[in-house]
Amino acid sequence: MNELIKKIVVSVFVAVNLSVLAVGSYWVYISTIGYDFPKVTEKSLREPASLKEKFGDTPMIYTMDKFTVNLSGLPKRTIRVQVNLDMISPVAFQEIMDFEYRAKARDKIVKILTDKTVDDLESIQGKLFLKDKIVAEVNQILHKGLVKDVYFTDFVMN
Repeated sequence: MNELIKKIVVSVFVAVNLSVLAVGSYWVYISTIGYDFPKVTEKSLREPASLKEKFGDTPMIYTMDKFTVNLSGLPKRTIRVQVNLDMISPVAFQEIMDFEYRAKARDKIVKILTDKTVDDLESIQGKLFLKDKIVAEVNQILHKGLVKDVYFTDFVMN
């Protein structure tokens, strides 16, 4: 019985060693002699990479031009805001870069801002409600992409 166990252990040991040797030899082969260099042609050099290939699925932030808008209510006050849209994907970023969607988004944001009063926007809660409203309105415009969040890099009320 002892002799049988010794033979089984030796057989398993030999099989594992041969497997490790085979995997190691294959790995050395593909990293040296068997390496296939990428083919570079003039056509591949001239074709620009798409945003999806270049950036993968990482979120992208689109910075809009600054808005200067009259607020509603008395006394008449203005607000200057720079809005950054955190897009969910490069596809969404490409969509907002299209002039039609960019103009519609800008128009929606101006309409939202002109409906607000100074009292609406003074508190942190008011600014958070404004962010949520902008996200909801811009997402209604877009067909392929989504806005994940909105950031204000300039927010001045006069």
